[in-house]
Amino acid sequence: MDPKDKALISKEPGNEPVTDLTCTVVTDGEENWFVPYAQDLVQQLGHMADVSLVFTHDEVESCDIVFYLSYYSIVPEEVLSLARNNIVVHESDLPRGRGWSPLTWQVLEGRNQITISLFEANPLVDTGVVYVKECLELEGTELIDEIRAQAGQIKVSMCRQFVENYPEIIQSGIPQTGDSTYYPRRTLSDSRLDPEDTISRQFNLLRVVDNKRYPAFFEFLGRRYLLRIEAADTQDP
Repeated sequence: MDPKDKALISKEPGNEPVTDLTCTVVTDGEENWFVPYAQDLVQQLGHMADVSLVFTHDEVESCDIVFYLSYYSIVPEEVLSLARNNIVVHESDLPRGRGWSPLTWQVLEGRNQITISLFEANPLVDTGVVYVKECLELEGTELIDEIRAQAGQIKVSMCRQFVENYPEIIQSGIPQTGDSTYYPRRTLSDSRLDPEDTISRQFNLLRVVDNKRYPAFFEFLGRRYLLRIEAADTQDP
């Protein structure tokens, strides 16, 4: 499916929704890594709701549920008011780990078990009531594409679970309690390697760099060098 087209999977013959529930999935831009998972979610929800996929909150119209997934813009209150429920899925055990790139920061911290929270969006970012939590389990060897694949599949599953149990699931929402922490926004400079340090000590950084958008780099003898990483399919004997 071409992500440039607004996806209306529920309109396809034989995939009509069995209820009048309306949903919109919003993800950030057509080149976003999450787009294939957003399309998969739209397809899975097609028999449960009239569902569409858009790439900016400016395209959101009145509906029951809007899912903001891998979406990095602040959504105005007037847009949030268009839906009965606005849902975000965040890769941290809220209220800890609010903010930017929580999955990446936690891999850098050496975590292999990462809680993912599905919660209600509100004007105070990452503070809404939590409906579902799931655990992402890593072995510690996965690179960014593999980490994203696991996270993407879990996000799709959580959103589907939310719709399957809607609207009763709203009654199970739990307010966030406890001390909150925040992760800062990552920049290109955060992919810097230390040429004097070992690979093993910097492996988690290598795991989370994006070879295209923000590759690992190091500076040596006055020059900057890029370092790209990929897993080998086979090993020499």
